[in-house]
Amino acid sequence: MVVVLEQHATEQDVERIIKVLHDFGFDVHRSTGVNQTVLGAIGVKPDFDTRQLELLPGVAHVYRVTEPFKLASRSFKPENSVFDIKGVKIGGKEIVVMAGPCAVESEEQIFAIAEQVAKHGAKFLRGGGFKPRTSPYSFQGMGEEGLKLMRSAADKFGLLVITEVMDSNQIDLVEKYADVLQIGARNMQNFNFLKELGKSSKPVMLKRGLSATIEEWLMSAEYVLSGGNKQVILCERGIRTFETATRNTMDISAIPVIHAKSHLPIVADPSHGIGIRDKVIPMARAAVAAGADGIMVEVHNDPDHAKSDGAQSLFPDQFDELMKQIRIIAEAIGRNVS
Repeated sequence: MVVVLEQHATEQDVERIIKVLHDFGFDVHRSTGVNQTVLGAIGVKPDFDTRQLELLPGVAHVYRVTEPFKLASRSFKPENSVFDIKGVKIGGKEIVVMAGPCAVESEEQIFAIAEQVAKHGAKFLRGGGFKPRTSPYSFQGMGEEGLKLMRSAADKFGLLVITEVMDSNQIDLVEKYADVLQIGARNMQNFNFLKELGKSSKPVMLKRGLSATIEEWLMSAEYVLSGGNKQVILCERGIRTFETATRNTMDISAIPVIHAKSHLPIVADPSHGIGIRDKVIPMARAAVAAGADGIMVEVHNDPDHAKSDGAQSLFPDQFDELMKQIRIIAEAIGRNVS
């Protein structure tokens, strides 16, 4: 249920309404916009009479929310959420680019790549210290040493860090080095893990599951939001279909659908979405045109010898070309890329 307050409602009015909701057994989440405050009341109470709230001073409207995801829905927060992460805003007019290798492999490698992606306009350095791999015999990442190297490289070249957390027991460690915690597709429905992430003070980027519907994806975001962490970024990274010509099927249509259903920002990852280097740039262009708030791509200085996902990693000169092309498209739709 969503309670929209009158513009002139006082703080005393708001506190009284929240107390009434708590007394009826609702969990309450507050969203304060530019001109209006909205309260999200979470709880399954089909017989609740909304008139008990409508008569309270300061209440403008009360709506029952039909979507199962309450806090992620536009009914709860009509305007787009914009997250300011150390001066970089995600969800606003600027399209934010995140780039780097699939995995941190060495000091030389991560510093070389960080320099290149920063030079061409990326705001985040992406890369994995811990890597979830299908085979237990594949390279699993450098662990904390990889995180340290990525943080050092990012700091040297003026970048922020986004990296994956694989388990709840890694949260404290990764928070020491990362500006955004990335949750991989395989963990999208690890609900106990998502609850723990709800306690984190760091923004969370939630990748879509391998075969997840949009509603399931938003419900996973709801776990983090309901835990108290309001900074959730969604990431479309392709889904598994019957098509075998590409690694995954990049669902570009998910971008405008998410914007219609939710206020949360959405980033597109065409590297995982398509899995083929020469298809990454076209899919990045399409994602920007569809309204993505950010683009995440893999870039490697020597992808032919990468320890993981070299086939989908761009060469630095290809990344430069990608940036040139998406700047043109961003301008055409009234946005911009640094």
